[in-house]
Amino acid sequence: MRINLKNLTVQVLIAIVLGIAIGQFFPTIGVQLKVLGDIFVKMIKMVIAPIVFFTIVIGFANMGDMKKVGRIGGKAVLYFEIITTFAMAIGIAVMYLVSPGSGMDTSKVGASAAEVAKFAKQASDTPHGFMDFIVSVIPDSVVGALAKGEMLPVLFFSVLFGLAMAGLGEKAKPVTRFFEKMNEVFFRLVSIIMRFSPFAAGGAMAYTIGKFGVGSLFSLGKMMGSVYITMFLFVVVILGLVARIYGFSIFNLIKFIKEEILLVLGTSSSESALPRLMERLEKYGCSKSVVGLVVPTGYSFNLDGTSIYLSMAALFIAQAYGIELTLLQVVTLLGVLMLTSKGAAGVTGSGFITLAATLTAIPGNVIPIEGMALLLGVDRFMSEARAITNLIGNSVATVVIAKSENQFRTQTEEASADSTAQDGIYIGSNLAASPEA
Repeated sequence: MRINLKNLTVQVLIAIVLGIAIGQFFPTIGVQLKVLGDIFVKMIKMVIAPIVFFTIVIGFANMGDMKKVGRIGGKAVLYFEIITTFAMAIGIAVMYLVSPGSGMDTSKVGASAAEVAKFAKQASDTPHGFMDFIVSVIPDSVVGALAKGEMLPVLFFSVLFGLAMAGLGEKAKPVTRFFEKMNEVFFRLVSIIMRFSPFAAGGAMAYTIGKFGVGSLFSLGKMMGSVYITMFLFVVVILGLVARIYGFSIFNLIKFIKEEILLVLGTSSSESALPRLMERLEKYGCSKSVVGLVVPTGYSFNLDGTSIYLSMAALFIAQAYGIELTLLQVVTLLGVLMLTSKGAAGVTGSGFITLAATLTAIPGNVIPIEGMALLLGVDRFMSEARAITNLIGNSVATVVIAKSENQFRTQTEEASADSTAQDGIYIGSNLAASPEA
C-alpha cells in the first residue's frame, strides 16, 4: 500500500516517531525542541478565543428560537455532569481494584518538594470555591478575556452577545454575515497553522523522551497502566454505549477525528485540536449551531479524561502513604473533584494544579499534598491520555446533543465519507459523511 506523505496524519505519525528517536539518542537536542510544541500551542491559542466567539454568536443568531438555545444548553450541562461523574466513579473503582499505590516507597518524596510547592501555590491562587468560580466566569473586560484566551469568560460574553443578536432578528443580519466572513478567515488561518503541526508533535515528543527518558515510560508502570486502561474502557464501554444508544459508532467517530487525536498525542494538549475539531464535527454531520455551543462549553465542563486522572491520582497518593479513606471521605473527594475539575479548566497545566487544589480542599487534609511528587516524573505521559479522552468525550457529547435535537445530517454515499475523511482542511462545506457503523 502506497503511503501518502502529503497526508497530515502520516506526517504527524512520522514526526512522533522521529521525535522519540531524537529524544532517546540526542536528549539534549530533544529537550531544546520543546520550543516547537510551545510555538504551535501558542499559535492555536491565539485563534481559539475569536473562533469560539464568532461560532457561538453565529449559531445563536441563526438559531433564532431562544427556547431551543436554552434546551440545547441545558441538555449539554446535564450530559456533562452525568458523564464526568461516571468517569470519576470508574477511576475510583479501578484504583480500589488494582491498588497501584500500595507498597510505594515514599521516603524520597521530599526531593521534589520545591516543584510540589509551586503547584500548590498556583492552586491556592486559583479560585475553587463555588462563588469564586461563578464570579470568575464574568470577565472584568471583554477585550482582556479575548486577549488572554480565558475560555469561560469568553463563553459567557459570547452567549450574551449571541442572545442580543438573536433578539434583534433581521436587524442583526448584516452583523451576522460579517461575522460569518470573519469566521471563514480565522478557519483559513487555522489551516495555515496546521501545516506546522507535524513539527510541533515531533518537537513535543522529543522533549518528553529527552527530558524523562524512555525508561520513564515504565517507571510507575502500574499506575500508568491503570490510567490508560481505565480511560480506554471508559471510551469503549461508557462512551461506546452512549454512542450506540444514539445510533452511531464510537469507532467510526474516532476514525473520523484520527488526525486531531494524533495531534493531541504529540502536543499533550486538547486545546491544540479545538478549532480543527469543530470543523470536523460539522463535516461529521452536527449542525454549526450545536457545535458552536457544545464543543467550547465541553472544553470547560466536560473533561472526562481529567476527571478520571484526578480521582485516580488522589487515591494513588493515599494508597502510597497507607491511608485508608472512609466512604464519607471518598464521597467528599468525589464532590470536591466535581467542582475543582471545572474551576481550573482554563488554567495551563490544569491537571496537576487542579490535583493540588483538590487535595488542599478535602477537609482535614487527609491526603498529603507532598505525595504529588510521586507523579511528577510520569505526569507528562498520563496527560496525553487524559487530553485524548477529553477530546473524544467532547466529540461524543456534540453528536449526542445534535442527534437529540434533530440537528444531525446524514449522507449514505460511501464515496463522500471516504473523501471527507481524507480531506485535510474544511472551510464552510455543508456536506456530511455518514457516521453510521
